[in-house]
Amino acid sequence: MAVNVNVPSDLSKVKEKIAFGLTKRQVICFSLAALIGIPIFYLVKKLNVDISIPTLAMMAVMMPLFFVAMYEKNGENLEKIIQRAIEFKFKKNQETELYDRMYADGICLTDGDFYSKTIEFKDINYKLASEENQQMIFEAWKTFLNFFDTSVEFEITFANVYAKENELRDRLTIKRQGDAFDELRDEYSKMLLQNKGSLTDSLTKTKYLTFGIHASSLREAKGRLNKIQDKVIENFEQMGVDSRTLDGMERLQIFRRLGFNTREFASETSYPTKSTFKKSNYFGQVSCFSYDSPEISDQFIENLLSFDSEQLVTIHLQSVNQNEAIRGVKRKITDIDSNKIDEQKKAVKAGYDMDLIPNDLNLYGKDASSILSNLQSQNERMFKMTFLVMSKGETKESLKNNVKQTKSIAQQFSCEIYPLEYRQDKAIKSVLPLGVNLIKKDRNVTTSAVAVFVPFLIPELDKTDENDLYYGKNALTGELIFADRKKNNNPNGMFFGKPGSGKSLAAKREIANVVLSSDDDIIISDPEREYTPLVELFNGQVIHISQKSTQYINPMDINDNYSDGEDAVSLKAEFLLSLCELILNQRDGLSGIQKTIIDRCIRNVYEEYYKNPIPERMPLLEDLYKELMAQNEPEAKEVATSLELYVKGSLNVFNHRTNVNINNRIVCYDIKDLGKQLKKVGMLIVHDQVWGRVTLNRDLGKTTRYYMDEFHLLLKDEQTAAYSVEIYKRFRKWGGIPTALTQNVKDVLCSPEISNIFENCEFVYMLNQGSEDKQILAESLGISEAQLKYVTNAPSGRGLMFCGSVVIPFKDNFPKDNILYQYLTTKPEELAQIKQRKGGL
Repeated sequence: MAVNVNVPSDLSKVKEKIAFGLTKRQVICFSLAALIGIPIFYLVKKLNVDISIPTLAMMAVMMPLFFVAMYEKNGENLEKIIQRAIEFKFKKNQETELYDRMYADGICLTDGDFYSKTIEFKDINYKLASEENQQMIFEAWKTFLNFFDTSVEFEITFANVYAKENELRDRLTIKRQGDAFDELRDEYSKMLLQNKGSLTDSLTKTKYLTFGIHASSLREAKGRLNKIQDKVIENFEQMGVDSRTLDGMERLQIFRRLGFNTREFASETSYPTKSTFKKSNYFGQVSCFSYDSPEISDQFIENLLSFDSEQLVTIHLQSVNQNEAIRGVKRKITDIDSNKIDEQKKAVKAGYDMDLIPNDLNLYGKDASSILSNLQSQNERMFKMTFLVMSKGETKESLKNNVKQTKSIAQQFSCEIYPLEYRQDKAIKSVLPLGVNLIKKDRNVTTSAVAVFVPFLIPELDKTDENDLYYGKNALTGELIFADRKKNNNPNGMFFGKPGSGKSLAAKREIANVVLSSDDDIIISDPEREYTPLVELFNGQVIHISQKSTQYINPMDINDNYSDGEDAVSLKAEFLLSLCELILNQRDGLSGIQKTIIDRCIRNVYEEYYKNPIPERMPLLEDLYKELMAQNEPEAKEVATSLELYVKGSLNVFNHRTNVNINNRIVCYDIKDLGKQLKKVGMLIVHDQVWGRVTLNRDLGKTTRYYMDEFHLLLKDEQTAAYSVEIYKRFRKWGGIPTALTQNVKDVLCSPEISNIFENCEFVYMLNQGSEDKQILAESLGISEAQLKYVTNAPSGRGLMFCGSVVIPFKDNFPKDNILYQYLTTKPEELAQIKQRKGGL
């Protein structure tokens, strides 16, 4: 739902009439015409020539002055246009320098006494926000604009510039490491470059706010600029907008990216026509936006910046003193009323109804009253606005086409864009983020009429360093999405999606990306045996846990790093108590006596082990069983008897010392073949093994990523659910990143305790949802109707990604001809074809 704003008429077009319905300028011109023309008439008449000759002579003298009096183009009179044409012809008063001096801290001195700073700001989710949130952002943006007082000149700049092909290729390519996986890195990089598309015409889109003041010295300017800067950044933060102040080198880099490599730009810029300029590698034109539409939509800026060519859009603003603005509008109302009276007098003389006055006057009167009301009683101020657009093209023809596109978009919104003739030099300086406005094509507008040019659309997540991982393409803009979950306040994550939505493929793609571009360790809980091919591809360890397996993990394993700030045995005892509670399966859980006995026995067992803590003496469940049997309390015998099935009985798979490499960089716990009785116990033990790995890795400074597929299985039992909640609470400070994959959101939100998992996630990758889950997510995450459509009947690989405060609709079609695809897909028909092809080989 777009925000539409009524745009009041340009009251500067209402001229003060001083006599005979003429303006002061017209009266002067007509008077001059009469003073010169009439004497010439009588002088020529004395020559006794035909009366037509002195008449023609008089008219020849008077007509140019009449023309000067009446002619106006784009709000400018004829003599001003002629003056500029002469200056252009003889190269007088041309701008030769962009600025006087650029300081290291980002302050720029221009035109002797104007000091400015530039802030780069990012996008927030506006386009897909709910109607209510859009209105809130719009009102917040109005408040933001109203902050600037009359002494501050500021401009908002939108820069769409082609990225350098070699830099873009380098940024998207995963660096080779000289190991066995370099070919896979090349394959992954090939996929990224494929999805990016053409590198030669890829646009980098940035936004800047430049503000400046006039000051007598740098010292005077610096204090004020820093105060304004701090307040601007604070105001951005209140809107949820990331922003940062640019230093001097960064500001110079902007100019270079735009093709202005030196301070003295005159030597590298020529002006082949009155309305264009030429650089060494492109032609350009700076145009002015004529704001004449009675109503305009917040979609104007989006549309203007949407086509694939380089351009620069700058909106210069300076607020007007509120009292002066009100007095100015009142004067215009007086002028309008005076004009109405003149028109009524004419009507009476002509013999028609005096109420029939020109529609323009009625419209001006209505709009002037509306402006006055808004200034006096609404959150509105008056601004002087100059709106400039720089179009570029490699050739004259391409420039012409790009200018046509810009004009076409303006016309769609009932506005015009016209070239700034004879002053492209001043226009260049004005359109760049310097804060300088040499054009002064000011249109007085209210806050709402400025705020409708909302500078927000939808956030982009670009690749900024090697740690950023790929998550698909922005479904709205087509830009690649990259993110580093470690940069979030909380890196925990979840993947949601119905079967067939692409959930597992997305998680596997993330795992592959992690392996190829980082040294993070990866652990996977795999209830459906979906990850084995991928793990084996990267030389990882797959541990098959079942009654028939000869691969064992010991639930009694412990290391000195197992806890933080408390002894390791105490924390291990918590896990073993949960394990015993799960095994006993009592309705009310363990009794107080049972907990005391089990805790005592655990401590006794580990006390014996720590007398000589070598791997060969690591305790087993059998040691705990024997210690329980040695106790006198009948409750101890009861607990021991329950453990007997897992020690001496048919479910004794966990009564062995660990005999597999659990320290491989990639470990996958395959628990598919665990029977119903062992499944819950197995998942709890895997959790504990992961915790042990996380604690070891923290001391090594390594991140441990833990992927839990079919996560809803862990939430069905109180003990495994409680342990899962603890993982999401505790992992972050230990360098762990848990990631859950599940179909049903309602399982995660089924109780206040379990919903903490969801609340401790700043990364949610949401694919196609069922109707019930969709509504739950909408309420929990505040998803708008516009966003919800991306997870409603969505094709595989499409959905919404939540990362920190950013929400992005994504699409991801991993190329099937990429070598990695066969290790990522989970579609049965594709797996069968892959197996058949391998068999044929």
